[in-house]
Amino acid sequence: MLQPSIRPTIAFILIAISACPTSAIGQNDPKSTVACPAAADMTHQHLQGRWHATLQPATPGVVPQPATTAVLQLGPHPELAESVRGTLQRGETRAQLSGDVDAGELTLEESINGTNISATWTGQVVDGSCGKEIHGTWTNAHPTTTLPFILRKQAGWQ
Repeated sequence: MLQPSIRPTIAFILIAISACPTSAIGQNDPKSTVACPAAADMTHQHLQGRWHATLQPATPGVVPQPATTAVLQLGPHPELAESVRGTLQRGETRAQLSGDVDAGELTLEESINGTNISATWTGQVVDGSCGKEIHGTWTNAHPTTTLPFILRKQAGWQ
């Protein structure tokens, strides 16, 4: 048991400690993982991680077909400082990806054989999504096909 004269001293120390300002480092740091970038401020670093893609066939006057889904895994590009490189898995198809985001506009090139561009992804980061949702158009090279897509960053992936 504490002596009665020590209790006020401990209480004073605890009050003094609780009055000390706490650190808010990271709240305003643009590199912080907690930051919520505006669409126009999104960088290649925000693209890094795992994304879920939904491509919806849009043929007027035809019964809607089921959406095609894909998983994109993007990381830093080893040769281009402000770009990303990664892979796409769509069913049995695996492709390589390379691209960037500039002022909220996404451009990705897809290559099934690693040499030729087989498709492109162009889209716009959704305002207010904290860089976690992108809407746009996927364009296949041969045969020429365009489909609207939605990319959503998967939770837990940086």
